[in-house]
Amino acid sequence: MTDLGKVDREFFDEYIYPRLGAARDDVALGPTHGVDFGLLDIDGTAVAIATDPLSVLPALGFERAGRFAIDIVLSDIAVSGLDPSHLAVSFTLPPEMTDDQFAELWGAMHDEADDLGVSIVTGHTARYAGCSYPWVGGATALAVGDHDDVVRPDGAKPGDDVLVTKGPGVEATGLLTTLFPDAFSDLDADVLAAAQDRLDETDAVRDAMTVSAAGGRGVHAMHDATECGVHGALNEVAGSAGVQLEIDESSVPFRPGVRETCEYLGIDPWRSTTAGSLVVATDPSVTDDVVAALDARGTPVGVAGIVVAGEGVVVDGERIEHPDVDPSWAAYERLAREADESDADE
Repeated sequence: MTDLGKVDREFFDEYIYPRLGAARDDVALGPTHGVDFGLLDIDGTAVAIATDPLSVLPALGFERAGRFAIDIVLSDIAVSGLDPSHLAVSFTLPPEMTDDQFAELWGAMHDEADDLGVSIVTGHTARYAGCSYPWVGGATALAVGDHDDVVRPDGAKPGDDVLVTKGPGVEATGLLTTLFPDAFSDLDADVLAAAQDRLDETDAVRDAMTVSAAGGRGVHAMHDATECGVHGALNEVAGSAGVQLEIDESSVPFRPGVRETCEYLGIDPWRSTTAGSLVVATDPSVTDDVVAALDARGTPVGVAGIVVAGEGVVVDGERIEHPDVDPSWAAYERLAREADESDADE
């Protein structure tokens, strides 16, 4: 297991995968490393299910933190090709969180769920000693629909186009510059402002729903590029489908402020968490429709490459392995420690 971030495939295969409880016929897709959701077959109806820790960052303000938290959870189910429909939320809150702060947080989460057509059906809310921000619980999202409309995570096929939205390092850039602005005092003010704007691009839910609606059954795979970034997501799409992705790096969008911020931090944007960015495999017959729909939403997207027979990911002729460790976690830990030390000195 890595010191920070998600477990790697070796750990998953040794410790998790062999121990999955009872075998049931209604499980159409069970836990798979690098795959965002599971799939049930309930009397012929597809039910996609995904669960995630709930991250609340008070420094964003509780309203903004609430939207950020729920969008991260729902993105894992939106990439199933089915619209998110139901949500269960469990809060294990730190004792210092006030009633008013929770009300602001929950109000924002309700508003976002309502706007997306998602019903919150059950949950748990309590304060507990020993709990602390940002990890304050977990949530499970569902999407219900037709099996034919499901975009399977292992569905990329030779001949498909590979699309990438928004590009690398979006979440790491927006989050770190917003949480620790004083640490970036040497950056040009306009660059810092642009970097902080990236935080508003970490919602992949609406983009995923747009891709599904525009491409229909011509969308063969979809994955959000969270931990380990775009390079991680590309490898996970290739690995789950048993294919090779050939990528032209210059065709992938790069958002303002990302290069400068990641260079300043000494981290690789391609390997850094980038919630909000999607990797999509489409039949060429629907690629133009998907690109046009995303353009209409104002979402940058590039036709970044193709799927071929083989395995792994080749970027500009060079094979790229899965990063396994996301460098933004160590950067976050360092910036948080420096901020605490600065506060103590004052």
